[in-house]
Amino acid sequence: MPRVKYIDSDIGLVARMMRAEAEGEGNQGMLYVGNVIVNRLVAECPDFKDLRTINDVIYQVQGGNFSFEAVQKGNLFYQRARANEKRLAKLTLDYWREHPAKFALWYFNPYAPCPPTWYGQPFTGQFKNHCFYEPAPDTCESVYRG
Repeated sequence: MPRVKYIDSDIGLVARMMRAEAEGEGNQGMLYVGNVIVNRLVAECPDFKDLRTINDVIYQVQGGNFSFEAVQKGNLFYQRARANEKRLAKLTLDYWREHPAKFALWYFNPYAPCPPTWYGQPFTGQFKNHCFYEPAPDTCESVYRG
């Protein structure tokens, strides 16, 4: 049983975002981005409680900006998904989860060492240029299910 409910077009959407956000970090980096996408859909915490579909996650606007920078900047996100990224996207939608993004809801590239917290959320680890953060204790227990 997949981690989240999705339709075929969601595979391509997740694949495009994974590539746009982490192509330079290889398959592993793209899988971690996929984890964050799925985790946001699973999470029932304040920042993500109204997200019901993959489309909602990808196109979410917070503070006047899209949550994923690739939506705003175009670049690779608006290119067709390739077979490899589709395969990786399906893995994350169905079951794949690993540290440091296993429970992460946020990531970013600080172009410097990773800070120990990001907007009050604890640092869980780094993969290449991306720093990953999961919810502070007792703030979003739903991300730890499924």
